[in-house]
Amino acid sequence: QVQLVESGGGLVQAGDSLRLSCVRSGRTFSIYRMGWFRQAPGKEREFVAAIDWIDGTVYYTPSTKGRFTVSRDSALNTLYLQMNSLNAKDAAVYYCAAASTPTRATSPGSYNYWGQGTQVTVSS
Repeated sequence: QVQLVESGGGLVQAGDSLRLSCVRSGRTFSIYRMGWFRQAPGKEREFVAAIDWIDGTVYYTPSTKGRFTVSRDSALNTLYLQMNSLNAKDAAVYYCAAASTPTRATSPGSYNYWGQGTQVTVSS
């Protein structure tokens, strides 16, 4: 089993920045890829960004590319999401996820493990 714990969410103003963290523990050697998803009220969970843990290949959804940066610290078993120029459309619960196999990076179904989520609220 793999456990994921997110942190770093909060209330910010439009244009501000925020950095989310996700610490993984357990059978961490089995993880191929980690990613971030978000879900706003009444909407489906959507892909934000992902990174392949060994070689660092990154994936972004078009709406966040250029504003968000996904990274990882292998020594700390921690995944990050640096979010800049936040706007109201970015407000959501953000979830960290981990995948054991290299299947489709943008699909929630590709991920075996999920964190509890952290709330990001953006005021205009």
